[in-house]
Amino acid sequence: MSPTERMMSQPQTQHSATAASFNDSTIPEDLALEIRKLAHDLSNSLEIIVQTSYLLSTADLKSPASDWLQMLDNGVTKAMDINMALRTYIKTHSSR
Repeated sequence: MSPTERMMSQPQTQHSATAASFNDSTIPEDLALEIRKLAHDLSNSLEIIVQTSYLLSTADLKSPASDWLQMLDNGVTKAMDINMALRTYIKTHSSR
């Protein structure tokens, strides 16, 4: 079973998207490496969205497009916070 399959097969629990909400167990190194790669790829994808959102904000958007841009910005901010919490958790719960 690959590290990603192992991660996906574990029971899902509801929790806050902050690093403080996780327990103190150590992530096996192969799984931590796979999660780091995924978090890195997510960061790269989010950066494209953030830059595009910024460029859209320089245009003279009228409602409802300006409202949609605000919704996009809010969603991106939440996604970036979740990604940062994930990266922090990996860093504090793995050997590297």
